[in-house]
Amino acid sequence: MNKYKRHLLLTGFVLLFTINNTMAQNPFILNQYTADPTARVFGNRLYVYPSHDILSSKEKGRIGWFCMEDYHVFSSENLTDWTDHGVIVSQNKVKWVDSTSYSMWAPDCIFRNGKYYFYFPTKPNNPRYGKDFAIGVAVSDRPYGPFITQPEPIDKVHGIDPNVFIDKDGQAYLYWSSMKFFMAKLKENMLELASEVQEPVGFPETGLKEGPFLFERNGIYYMTYPHVKNKTERLEYAISNSPTGPFKYAGVIMDESPTGCWTNHQSVVNFKNQWYLFYHHNDMSPKFDKNRSIRVDSLFFNNDGTIRKVIPTLRGVGLTNATNKIQIDRYSLISEKGASISFLDSLNNFGGWKTVFNTKNAWIQYNSVDFGKNKLKKVNVQAFSKTGGTIQIRLDNINGPLIAKIEIPKGKEWNIVSTTLFKYYPGIHNIVVQLQDDNNVEIDWLSFN
Repeated sequence: MNKYKRHLLLTGFVLLFTINNTMAQNPFILNQYTADPTARVFGNRLYVYPSHDILSSKEKGRIGWFCMEDYHVFSSENLTDWTDHGVIVSQNKVKWVDSTSYSMWAPDCIFRNGKYYFYFPTKPNNPRYGKDFAIGVAVSDRPYGPFITQPEPIDKVHGIDPNVFIDKDGQAYLYWSSMKFFMAKLKENMLELASEVQEPVGFPETGLKEGPFLFERNGIYYMTYPHVKNKTERLEYAISNSPTGPFKYAGVIMDESPTGCWTNHQSVVNFKNQWYLFYHHNDMSPKFDKNRSIRVDSLFFNNDGTIRKVIPTLRGVGLTNATNKIQIDRYSLISEKGASISFLDSLNNFGGWKTVFNTKNAWIQYNSVDFGKNKLKKVNVQAFSKTGGTIQIRLDNINGPLIAKIEIPKGKEWNIVSTTLFKYYPGIHNIVVQLQDDNNVEIDWLSFN
């Protein structure tokens, strides 16, 4: 992973900019916990504005609960290589925010009149702003900052999960939640309400619902939201012919987490003629679902405009360059037995995962690898085996062309093992890695050159 850093001196403190080249996979941010992703397209790049989970402690937040003190923004032009632009807003730098609350929850960002408006909910330090959450705005000339926060939160808005939508006639709307959904028109300055607060209708009366996110496609207005139908949140949507409703329930976008992650939070965006669903899961914190990680998968519509249910994947979206380190643990398909995934280091989940093979013919498939047009000659595998073993690599599927066979030596440490390819195939292919014997082999990554 290549990294470089630069510093920007701003209003008396330093923001750290880090650019990470990562694979196209889920989760797609691996160096920190992230949640509640709002994805926006500005120019030829896609920007994601998530909340930032951190571990709570006696000094920070409430033990066993959500703990968030700032916001980062990430961007990509291909949904494969992501840039972390650093902290854009921090609770310690906003005068009206209670800096002991650690409650900077799901945000949003929108572009208008040459400015970028970043909306964020958190707890205020003065009761005149409300007893619970207020929603503030920070403004910038660029989508990644620097952002300048407004001296006070938006008047008459009390709740969480702000979402801003600008209709085709130019009218901007603000949506938010507080047990129910609320909405109001925004003035041209995007900082004040232009109407009375209203409650749109057409949503479930029972069960927690939050996180409203509205988008429009072919004249249909889609309100998406998480809803606790049973025990945990699933993603649902309702439709209308107007951004103000009334809305009608239309279906489920994503089912409840199979591992019991209590929350989910979504945004939907069209980027380079493909629709995507951004959401979160607790991949890097499987035993504590208040530390989450953001994901993305493709989203499709039926001919009648309804949304096809999205099945979460580890593979995610985008192409992976064959010359990069291919993390096969973010697989597309896996054999029913003999192959499993676990953390490389159980004490450091940010270190990523490994694939463990322990049964003859066990396999794993990773889709959409770009082998390019220039001939590649070798494959390199970072592997570990106490017994030694043999793996083979095929293209496209389990019965596809065999391009390499690799002997993994017996040892006590991780090693990079290289071998020559039998044949080079240009273009985009799936890759399949399969164990050829009954030994135990662990693989971190593989790459081609």
